[in-house]
Amino acid sequence: MGKIKKADLVNYTVHVFTAGNSDFWLYEYGIIKELEDIFGEIDYISKPIDFQRFTTYYNKEMGENIKIEGRMISFKNLGSPSFLADAKILSNKIESKHSIDGRRKVNIDIGYVHHTQFVLASTKHWGNRLYIGKGIYAEITLMYNYGEWKDLEFSYANFKDPVYKAELSLIRDLYMKKRKKL
Repeated sequence: MGKIKKADLVNYTVHVFTAGNSDFWLYEYGIIKELEDIFGEIDYISKPIDFQRFTTYYNKEMGENIKIEGRMISFKNLGSPSFLADAKILSNKIESKHSIDGRRKVNIDIGYVHHTQFVLASTKHWGNRLYIGKGIYAEITLMYNYGEWKDLEFSYANFKDPVYKAELSLIRDLYMKKRKKL
Protein backbone atom coordinates (compact mmCIF):
# COMPACT_ATOMS: atom_id res chain seq x y z
CA MET A 1 0.00 0.00 0.00
CA GLY A 2 1.34 3.43 -0.94
CA LYS A 3 1.70 6.11 1.70
CA ILE A 4 -0.46 9.18 1.43
CA LYS A 5 1.73 12.25 0.98
CA LYS A 6 1.12 15.94 1.02
CA ALA A 7 0.71 17.34 -2.51
CA ASP A 8 3.48 19.49 -3.98
CA LEU A 9 2.77 23.19 -3.96
CA VAL A 10 2.15 24.64 -7.42
CA ASN A 11 2.64 27.94 -9.22
CA TYR A 12 -0.74 29.51 -9.97
CA THR A 13 -0.78 30.97 -13.46
CA VAL A 14 -3.37 32.80 -15.51
CA HIS A 15 -3.79 33.31 -19.21
CA VAL A 16 -5.74 36.55 -19.53
CA PHE A 17 -7.04 37.65 -22.88
CA THR A 18 -8.91 40.85 -23.51
CA ALA A 19 -11.01 42.69 -26.04
CA GLY A 20 -8.44 45.06 -27.49
CA ASN A 21 -5.49 46.59 -25.68
CA SER A 22 -4.54 44.31 -22.78
CA ASP A 23 -2.59 47.12 -21.06
CA PHE A 24 -5.83 49.08 -20.71
CA TRP A 25 -7.74 46.22 -19.12
CA LEU A 26 -4.91 44.95 -16.94
CA TYR A 27 -3.55 48.22 -15.63
CA GLU A 28 -5.99 51.09 -16.18
CA TYR A 29 -9.12 49.03 -15.59
CA GLY A 30 -7.57 47.27 -12.60
CA ILE A 31 -7.56 43.56 -13.45
CA ILE A 32 -3.97 43.21 -12.16
CA LYS A 33 -4.95 44.58 -8.75
CA GLU A 34 -7.95 42.26 -8.53
CA LEU A 35 -5.81 39.23 -9.42
CA GLU A 36 -3.19 40.23 -6.84
CA ASP A 37 -5.91 40.64 -4.20
CA ILE A 38 -6.77 36.96 -4.70
CA PHE A 39 -3.47 35.30 -5.62
CA GLY A 40 -0.85 37.62 -4.16
CA GLU A 41 2.07 39.38 -5.79
CA ILE A 42 2.76 38.80 -9.47
CA ASP A 43 6.30 37.76 -10.40
CA TYR A 44 5.92 37.57 -14.20
CA ILE A 45 3.76 39.10 -16.93
CA SER A 46 4.40 38.24 -20.55
CA LYS A 47 4.33 40.70 -23.40
CA PRO A 48 1.05 40.72 -25.36
CA ILE A 49 0.50 37.52 -27.34
CA ASP A 50 -1.79 37.41 -30.37
CA PHE A 51 -4.56 35.10 -29.19
CA GLN A 52 -7.00 35.70 -32.04
CA ARG A 53 -4.95 33.72 -34.54
CA PHE A 54 -5.95 30.52 -32.74
CA THR A 55 -9.74 30.90 -32.69
CA THR A 56 -12.62 33.19 -33.57
CA TYR A 57 -14.78 31.59 -30.87
CA TYR A 58 -14.69 34.69 -28.64
CA ASN A 59 -15.23 37.33 -31.35
CA LYS A 60 -19.02 37.35 -31.09
CA GLU A 61 -18.82 37.98 -27.35
CA MET A 62 -15.81 40.30 -27.23
CA GLY A 63 -16.28 42.12 -30.53
CA GLU A 64 -16.06 41.23 -34.20
CA ASN A 65 -13.58 43.90 -35.30
CA ILE A 66 -11.13 44.02 -32.43
CA LYS A 67 -7.80 42.41 -31.74
CA ILE A 68 -7.88 39.90 -28.92
CA GLU A 69 -4.53 39.68 -27.15
CA GLY A 70 -3.42 37.54 -24.25
CA ARG A 71 -0.89 37.61 -21.45
CA MET A 72 0.58 34.86 -19.31
CA ILE A 73 0.83 35.85 -15.64
CA SER A 74 2.60 34.04 -12.80
CA PHE A 75 2.14 34.60 -9.08
CA LYS A 76 5.06 34.71 -6.67
CA ASN A 77 3.61 32.59 -3.87
CA LEU A 78 3.13 28.86 -4.35
CA GLY A 79 -0.21 27.34 -3.41
CA SER A 80 -2.01 24.07 -2.97
CA PRO A 81 -3.43 22.44 -6.10
CA SER A 82 -6.60 21.85 -4.06
CA PHE A 83 -7.36 25.60 -4.37
CA LEU A 84 -7.98 25.28 -8.13
CA ALA A 85 -11.79 25.06 -7.95
CA ASP A 86 -11.98 28.14 -5.70
CA ALA A 87 -9.50 29.95 -7.94
CA LYS A 88 -11.73 29.36 -10.99
CA ILE A 89 -14.82 30.59 -9.15
CA LEU A 90 -12.99 33.76 -8.06
CA SER A 91 -11.58 34.41 -11.54
CA ASN A 92 -15.08 33.98 -13.00
CA LYS A 93 -16.33 36.68 -10.62
CA ILE A 94 -13.71 39.08 -12.00
CA GLU A 95 -14.82 38.26 -15.56
CA SER A 96 -18.47 38.86 -14.66
CA LYS A 97 -17.72 42.13 -12.90
CA HIS A 98 -16.09 43.53 -16.03
CA SER A 99 -18.68 42.23 -18.50
CA ILE A 100 -20.65 44.82 -20.44
CA ASP A 101 -24.26 43.97 -21.29
CA GLY A 102 -23.55 40.32 -20.41
CA ARG A 103 -20.52 40.13 -22.71
CA ARG A 104 -17.07 39.45 -21.34
CA LYS A 105 -14.32 41.89 -22.19
CA VAL A 106 -11.79 39.94 -20.13
CA ASN A 107 -11.32 36.16 -20.07
CA ILE A 108 -9.22 34.62 -17.30
CA ASP A 109 -8.02 31.04 -17.75
CA ILE A 110 -6.75 29.99 -14.33
CA GLY A 111 -4.44 27.06 -13.84
CA TYR A 112 -1.14 26.06 -12.37
CA VAL A 113 2.32 24.97 -13.32
CA HIS A 114 3.79 21.95 -11.58
CA HIS A 115 7.17 20.56 -12.55
CA THR A 116 5.43 17.77 -14.51
CA GLN A 117 2.36 19.49 -15.91
CA PHE A 118 0.33 22.58 -16.77
CA VAL A 119 -3.24 22.22 -15.51
CA LEU A 120 -6.22 24.45 -16.39
CA ALA A 121 -9.59 24.78 -14.67
CA SER A 122 -12.87 24.78 -16.59
CA THR A 123 -16.58 24.96 -15.92
CA LYS A 124 -17.20 22.63 -18.85
CA HIS A 125 -17.10 18.84 -18.67
CA TRP A 126 -15.27 16.95 -21.40
CA GLY A 127 -13.83 13.45 -21.56
CA ASN A 128 -10.32 14.62 -20.70
CA ARG A 129 -11.38 16.63 -17.63
CA LEU A 130 -11.82 15.48 -14.05
CA TYR A 131 -14.43 16.91 -11.73
CA ILE A 132 -12.72 18.59 -8.74
CA GLY A 133 -15.79 19.98 -6.96
CA LYS A 134 -17.90 23.15 -6.85
CA GLY A 135 -18.89 22.77 -10.52
CA ILE A 136 -15.26 22.90 -11.71
CA TYR A 137 -13.19 20.49 -13.79
CA ALA A 138 -9.41 20.21 -14.16
CA GLU A 139 -7.55 19.33 -17.32
CA ILE A 140 -3.91 18.46 -17.84
CA THR A 141 -3.28 20.77 -20.77
CA LEU A 142 0.45 20.08 -21.20
CA MET A 143 2.90 17.60 -19.71
CA TYR A 144 6.55 18.42 -19.08
CA ASN A 145 8.64 15.49 -20.24
CA TYR A 146 12.33 15.19 -21.11
CA GLY A 147 12.94 18.93 -20.88
CA GLU A 148 10.00 20.21 -22.93
CA TRP A 149 6.27 20.76 -22.90
CA LYS A 150 4.30 18.04 -24.67
CA ASP A 151 0.79 18.80 -25.82
CA LEU A 152 -1.99 16.27 -25.67
CA GLU A 153 -4.67 15.44 -28.20
CA PHE A 154 -7.20 17.81 -26.63
CA SER A 155 -4.81 20.63 -25.65
CA TYR A 156 -6.03 24.06 -26.73
CA ALA A 157 -4.34 25.25 -29.94
CA ASN A 158 -2.72 28.27 -28.30
CA PHE A 159 -1.01 26.11 -25.68
CA LYS A 160 0.36 23.85 -28.41
CA ASP A 161 2.09 26.89 -29.91
CA PRO A 162 5.85 27.41 -29.29
CA VAL A 163 5.25 31.00 -28.08
CA TYR A 164 2.94 29.83 -25.30
CA LYS A 165 5.20 26.91 -24.44
CA ALA A 166 8.15 29.31 -24.15
CA GLU A 167 6.16 31.50 -21.75
CA LEU A 168 5.21 28.47 -19.68
CA SER A 169 8.86 27.38 -19.64
CA LEU A 170 9.82 30.77 -18.16
CA ILE A 171 7.12 30.35 -15.52
CA ARG A 172 8.22 26.77 -14.86
CA ASP A 173 11.82 28.00 -14.35
CA LEU A 174 10.55 30.51 -11.76
CA TYR A 175 8.56 27.73 -10.12
CA MET A 176 11.57 25.42 -9.91
CA LYS A 177 13.60 28.17 -8.18
CA LYS A 178 10.78 28.67 -5.68
CA ARG A 179 10.56 24.91 -5.02
CA LYS A 180 14.29 24.79 -4.20
CA LYS A 181 13.78 27.42 -1.51
CA LEU A 182 11.18 25.25 0.28
